[in-house]
Amino acid sequence: MTSSILVTGGAGFIGSHTCVALMEAGYTPLLLDNLCNSDARVVDRLARITGQGPRLVTGDVRDAALLERLFADEAIAGVIHFAGLKAVGDSVAQPLTYYDNNVFGTVTLLQAMKAAGVKTFIFSSSATVYGDPERSPIPETAAYAPANPYGQSKRMVEEILVDLQRAEPDWRVAILRYFNPVGAHESGLIGEHPQGKPNNLMPFVCQVAVGLRDKLAVHGNDYPTPDGTGVRDYVHVWDVAQAHVRAVERFDDVIGRVGQPSVIMNVGRGEGVSVRELVTAFQGVFGKEVPVREAPPRPGDAVGAYANVDRIADLVGWRAEHTIEEAIASALAWTEKRQEILGYE
Repeated sequence: MTSSILVTGGAGFIGSHTCVALMEAGYTPLLLDNLCNSDARVVDRLARITGQGPRLVTGDVRDAALLERLFADEAIAGVIHFAGLKAVGDSVAQPLTYYDNNVFGTVTLLQAMKAAGVKTFIFSSSATVYGDPERSPIPETAAYAPANPYGQSKRMVEEILVDLQRAEPDWRVAILRYFNPVGAHESGLIGEHPQGKPNNLMPFVCQVAVGLRDKLAVHGNDYPTPDGTGVRDYVHVWDVAQAHVRAVERFDDVIGRVGQPSVIMNVGRGEGVSVRELVTAFQGVFGKEVPVREAPPRPGDAVGAYANVDRIADLVGWRAEHTIEEAIASALAWTEKRQEILGYE
């Protein structure tokens, strides 16, 4: 039986792109997703891109019995763990839901992996663990300071992984801290597919551009930034997917380099872009103005910053290759294609 890589949350935005990248690199992904913020039909579109659709198991990482069966029935070599809730505002309003899904779900998954003897784990973490650092670029050594339950849930999982690897040194763990993944696959067949109102800037402005929403709300205009709006490090989702492939390919090399079987790496472009700058760039690519309204800051939002990406470049040879304009163009193409493929029920 050919071994596979279990990709939890594999039908989602970053997960689906990573599945394509894995297949193109010769790996066999096995998707596990509860479809709470994704769509099972993505498998058909993945097949159109790669020529062969990956298997999708519909289920939740909190379902211990399901995980036990999955690890018993499948030859799984390692896990890339994307499954998790990710909306900052929702996490402020529903902290228990976020801790249950993101923390308890990960612990349940790790317990199933341990029982099956599968101890290679790549975790989808977030730059929200840094909160609002005093300066940028942010290195991986910056202190934890999450400003919301979402970021806190990521911090908790990171600390659990460090404790686990310390207690059981045969675990191999990579923690990838994403900044702001945006864009879509060049085919226009997969991209960010939020259920209902988008929580992230790029899908929202795309929906305004194609007439699905009236105006883009810019939340906060008096942050301590050059133009008063929040700053983010926007990185193309395809570059993020490639970072996972590099991590899988270079795991043994990285362990040798860092002298321990776990590593934390930032995944970003290493550049800060404000909300206003992104809107200006978007309008340049789109060729038209996008209606904008001022809105109050959202609870839990950080001023934002950008990444120091020297470590991931040094350890696995990865740097983001796509520009913000390329990310915008691909996101627009996906938004238009999505209307044809899925509609907007």
